[in-house]
Amino acid sequence: MSIGNFFMKQLLKSKMKDIPESEQEKILALLEKNPEFFTKLAEKVQSKVKNGQDQTSAVMEAINENKEELQKMLGN
Repeated sequence: MSIGNFFMKQLLKSKMKDIPESEQEKILALLEKNPEFFTKLAEKVQSKVKNGQDQTSAVMEAINENKEELQKMLGN
């Protein structure tokens, strides 16, 4: 694991402290297996926020736009 990945994992864990640890591990595993997808998702969120949208709705909209791909990753 690179140093960048280590710090990203620690940051995500701190943001997910209210989520059960088993769910945190699933999310982190998805991130490690599909970094390009999550980078693209983060870029979409950033773009929406820069255009004046609040962060929560930007995240929800970006997730909805990529719902099918995310469901495939989750195995649903």
